[in-house]
Amino acid sequence: MSQTDQAALEALAVQVGDALRSQGLRLATAESCTGGWVSQCLTAVAGSSDWFERGFVTYSNEAKQEMLGVPPEVLIRHGAVSEATAMAMATGALAHSRADWALAITGVAGPSGGSPEKPVGLVCFAWAGPDACVATDSRRFAGDRQSVRAQSVEFVLSELRERVKTMTAIS
Repeated sequence: MSQTDQAALEALAVQVGDALRSQGLRLATAESCTGGWVSQCLTAVAGSSDWFERGFVTYSNEAKQEMLGVPPEVLIRHGAVSEATAMAMATGALAHSRADWALAITGVAGPSGGSPEKPVGLVCFAWAGPDACVATDSRRFAGDRQSVRAQSVEFVLSELRERVKTMTAIS
């Protein structure tokens, strides 16, 4: 990833922070395949302590269960890379923090680890917010490991920014 691309992700993080700050909201992250990259982008923003509460990097299934309370049944039935697991990660991040919003990412960044059902590039996302608002989505990104991870960071932050802004418009 070029420095320009990293700069674009950090610029997006500024927009997320502005949206959260304008409503007095705080964010927690739960990351697997991105390994803390979302949290790194967010904390690169000066003043992020006003709206970034904490981040969980839960790469193993055990960490997902211990740190976020992901039920073992969800992992057994759906696997670590699933919208059900992403949802449990996001709601767990909310439950184990003082945040108002949480996002979660879990996927197969590659170059190995994929299967016909869950190919390399498949990434699952969840956003949990106020009033038990939870949404999930999945995307299949092309490219190498770095590219899949970068696209995941961009997608999850862009979606969060829009969800927080929409909440403002509705209120």
